[in-house]
This record gives sequence, structure tokens and C-alpha cells, in this order.
Amino acid sequence: GLPFSKDYLSNPDNVDNFNTAFEKALNLGVYGADLGYMNIYDKTSLILNHITSIKKIAEDLKIGQFFDFSTLKRLASNNENLDSLMYISTSSFNKMDNYLRENKRSDLSTLMITGVWIEGLYLATQVTLKSKNKEIQNRVGEQKVSLDNLMMILKLYEKDDKFAQLIKEFEKIKSIFEPITITIEPGEPTTEEVDGSLMIVQHDIQHVNMPDGHMSKIVTVVKEVRNKLIGTIQ
Repeated sequence: GLPFSKDYLSNPDNVDNFNTAFEKALNLGVYGADLGYMNIYDKTSLILNHITSIKKIAEDLKIGQFFDFSTLKRLASNNENLDSLMYISTSSFNKMDNYLRENKRSDLSTLMITGVWIEGLYLATQVTLKSKNKEIQNRVGEQKVSLDNLMMILKLYEKDDKFAQLIKEFEKIKSIFEPITITIEPGEPTTEEVDGSLMIVQHDIQHVNMPDGHMSKIVTVVKEVRNKLIGTIQ
């Protein structure tokens, strides 16, 4: 129920500031997350700038063939079938990710995913400044688990100086998430039909426990790290 804010977005005009494959892959993910945010609010006038920047980065990384720029541009320009725009943009990113991983460029794939994650977390934390919605706060708190998994992947490349610096920045976020505890309350399983087959679905309930006033600390640290990463990492 909150209004759209252009101020949350990473500036697509900064695309020419990214000089290395490291910076480009990371910010490709950032722009991808922004694209999702704009899709939710049907901001087609802004989407064009972002998909143009995404196209440039994708081509620089030699994965532009998987980004369906012409279709996305047509959909955004004509404000038509926004569900299709969301699907095609997501599909394009999945294809780029798969190609990178299958062609021994998983370091760039990891950076792209990292960019999506940090920008998504940044958007969510900025929303919490305007809303006291408990569900959004819980979603932010749940990212403690996602961050642990992401850090495990990033550390595969920690011998690279740029990755080492990135890990150092993410340690700041990991540290601020430490006071959060997540507990699982077992739920009653049900039998449901999925794709023509009967499956047992477990309905566990996840509880996120965050100290009072701690969200403001998370907002501050996430913003600091994100803003540093959308610049150039030396």
C-alpha cells in the first residue's frame, strides 16, 4: 500500500562508471532488482532507462544474446501486458545466469545474484522506514538465512582481492543480523495435488525475533553497504 519511490533506484546513467567485469556483473544484478520493483508499480516510463543500461552491461559481459531487449522495449513503450514484461525480464536473467554457470564464469553469476540480493534487501529496508508492516519486517529478518548461504558462495572466491573486499562489506551486514533469531513452529501436514501428483505439504510457521529498535540499525548498515557497491569498488 506504499507509493512508488524513484529515489530508491540505482541510477541507470551510472552504467558507464562500471569498468570491470566484476563491477558490471554486480550492478547487472542491482539493476535487475530495480526492474522488478518498477514492474510491480507499472512504471514503464522508467523501465526503458534501466533495460537500456542492462542491455549495455549484458553485451559487455558477452551475454546480451540472452536479454530480450527488443521485446521488453516494445512492451514497456506500449504499456502492454506487464505480466509478460515481468516474465520475460525474469526469464532473461535466468538464462544469463545459467549460461555463466555452465561456461565456467560462475564468479560473474555469483556477483549478479549478489547484486539482486543486496538491492532487494535495500528496497525492503527502505520500505520499512515508511511502514510498520510486520510482514515486511519479518521478510527482512528472514534474510539472515539467505545471507549465510550467500556468504558461503562468496567465500569460494575470497582469494580474489575484489571478492575479499566484497565479503568484508557483507560481513558488516552479517554482524548486524546476529541479534535476530529465527525459530520454526511445526505445522500440520496436508496432502495436496501438485502437477497431477499427491504430495505431503508441511505447513511450518517461521517466527522472526528481532530486538526492539533493531530494524533502524539494519536499515543504516544495508544502505551504507549498498551505496558503496553501486559505486566502483577499488
